[in-house]
Amino acid sequence: MTALFAPDEPEVAPVWRALGLPGLFDVHVHFLPQSIQDKVWAVFDQAGPKIGRDWPIRYREAHAHRVAQLRAFGVRRFSALPYAHRPGVATWLNDWARDFAAEVEECLWSATFYPEEGVADYVRASIEAGVEVFKLHTQVGEFALDDPLLDEAWGLVEDAGVPVVTHVGSGPVGNAFTGPAYLRRLLERHPRLPVVVAHMGAPEYAEFLALAETHEHVRLDTTMVFTDFFDGDAPYPDDLLPRLADLGDKVLLGSDFPTIPYPYREQLDGLLALGERHPGLGEDWLRRVLWHNGAELFGAPATPPGTSA
Repeated sequence: MTALFAPDEPEVAPVWRALGLPGLFDVHVHFLPQSIQDKVWAVFDQAGPKIGRDWPIRYREAHAHRVAQLRAFGVRRFSALPYAHRPGVATWLNDWARDFAAEVEECLWSATFYPEEGVADYVRASIEAGVEVFKLHTQVGEFALDDPLLDEAWGLVEDAGVPVVTHVGSGPVGNAFTGPAYLRRLLERHPRLPVVVAHMGAPEYAEFLALAETHEHVRLDTTMVFTDFFDGDAPYPDDLLPRLADLGDKVLLGSDFPTIPYPYREQLDGLLALGERHPGLGEDWLRRVLWHNGAELFGAPATPPGTSA
């Protein structure tokens, strides 16, 4: 039997237990159909133009193994976040993610959409069926958030209040479809959209922070930010930390598990270290980020968390 963790895997549970939390709420986790997952990992292995650097993936095991790892970490709620990279695949990904969420009780029912004919129809169907979170990745999909083909779908999402985890920042490698201007224009047309900006918008931290400050329903996730791997290319500016502390109710834990090149614990250690850089980013802020903000946005688990961690 394959061991659940590598010998050098640091423990995660002591972090949330020391804060008096029931576990972790990670809004940025990926589970994909195996055929798609293999292709995604191949792109990272090649360190091609959309990646831009070596990116050795730490957690490559099968789905069941990775679910067990998250449970052992104490991640009580997490997402699957499929994302469509071309027309014609979104509904297939959504069907797969629906079935996955039905089998894994901790997983948010995740879905995606893409600028294509019929997008409003399948977004409406997903909302009516009870989808909990959408994911869009404009760098990979190479489309604009404010593409006219998406306008009706955005209206449906806005009215339903379903959060959308959105990778529109220009990290790790920007292109013609990334940057804060796209989200700014989208919010001018749909100001009530519940958007979660992936990776805190790296590297355009200040611009996306300002959008979260000025739009009630815009939030940020911490995915990969404050880790040594990410800070080498896009360190979070110290002068933004006071504003980040003030935004504590709108910051959510994200990890990008399993597609990370370091142990899961490193994301938490990076957040823990923020208290040394600014007093407003201490334990109270951490409790909101690691659990309470996600639980308030999506709902806490219906049953008491297990004790496997």
